[in-house]
Amino acid sequence: MLKIALPLRLHLSLVIVIGAALLKYDAWPWLAVYAAIAFVWAIILRVHIRHLGGLLGAELIFLSLLALPLGWERASFLLFRSLVCLIVMNSFLLTLPPHSFGIALKSLPVPAPIKENLLLAGQYLEILLAEVTRMQRSAQLRGLNGAAGWLRYASAAMIGALYLRSLDRAERVYAAMIIRGYNGKLPVDSTLRPKERFALLAAGAIAICLTLTSYLQSSVNS
Repeated sequence: MLKIALPLRLHLSLVIVIGAALLKYDAWPWLAVYAAIAFVWAIILRVHIRHLGGLLGAELIFLSLLALPLGWERASFLLFRSLVCLIVMNSFLLTLPPHSFGIALKSLPVPAPIKENLLLAGQYLEILLAEVTRMQRSAQLRGLNGAAGWLRYASAAMIGALYLRSLDRAERVYAAMIIRGYNGKLPVDSTLRPKERFALLAAGAIAICLTLTSYLQSSVNS
């Protein structure tokens, strides 16, 4: 994988997602270009295809329930555009090193309270996934193998226990952060270097050209 700094990864992912999201409706050729860019981005980050596919499947099922009432033609474009955006952002999130989301987040020009909430949410999600993994291993040790065994094991009581265990651990982690001097800010520097800024400006220029061309092309055709 190319050594791309975390802030630059996040900025490039957002540039691709915003450019694709602002495309003119029914601009299939330009959406295909963004789809190719998304696949190249996933290859560059070397995301695990199995994990990416499972996550995309769950997300697209939910999105299809919202988009299909709009009609097949409109829903197909919206779903494909959502797929492109999800491939980019999921590739970034799935290849993110542990406990590094806050480092990438610090480079965004958003208010500090929002950064703190997102940082704590990311920490809680990591704790929740770790607890789920421990419960799955416990189920396997008790002979509950396979999907059916896991469904029997994950009853309502176990889901409640998962919530309580993860919440208790999250409180202990937050208390440890406070003891170590955490005040809502990370003591790290996440500014972009000149070469990274140039790469980001180039990517932004390409995204602006692709998105604006989709509107100009549709006006010419009409």
